[in-house]
Amino acid sequence: MFGPDMIFRLPALLIALTIHEYAHARVAVALGDPTPKFQGRLTLNPIAHLDPIGLIMLWLVQFGWAKPVEVNARNFKNWDKDMMWVALAGPGSNILMAFTAGLVYALVNKFGVNVDALNQILTLTCIYNIYFAIFNLLPIPPLDGSKVLSNYLPKKYAYEYNNFARYGTFVLIGLVYLGIVGFIVSPISKVFLHMINTMINIIL
Repeated sequence: MFGPDMIFRLPALLIALTIHEYAHARVAVALGDPTPKFQGRLTLNPIAHLDPIGLIMLWLVQFGWAKPVEVNARNFKNWDKDMMWVALAGPGSNILMAFTAGLVYALVNKFGVNVDALNQILTLTCIYNIYFAIFNLLPIPPLDGSKVLSNYLPKKYAYEYNNFARYGTFVLIGLVYLGIVGFIVSPISKVFLHMINTMINIIL
């Protein structure tokens, strides 16, 4: 259980979680809400973004969480649209990080720097970032995708949908337990991995 893969998994998870939450904070501040800055979230220091129990769960059983970035939508000029951009920043940063990790992996191997530990960390970083991006785009509260969907729903349905948010975590846990989340996320993640690999091959 605690083999080399477990060791390499930890830095990959830390990178994915930190980038995701930092992106939320950075975009929120850029759009006019200083709350994340006041709470010390405008940093790439993983400690500021981690929930210890969530990290351990994610490390051991592949399902966990980070400390969510608190946002005060009243500070936004266009609160519904801006909340959507803040939500999209997390998955977007994960996709960018996945591409970066894949590119570094390709460059390192192209120039003959074949270090097994580094290769495994870069591979896992790419995989986890893609998985985090797709997972968080699911339209289930409290995931980022729910905020995106809420922005596009008619007000009547958006209100009902937002009321559903209180049950979202339980629904999400149930879907993970039943394997439905994995059934949806895994094939989409593979498509994105293939796309990133294709782009890197074109570049190099």
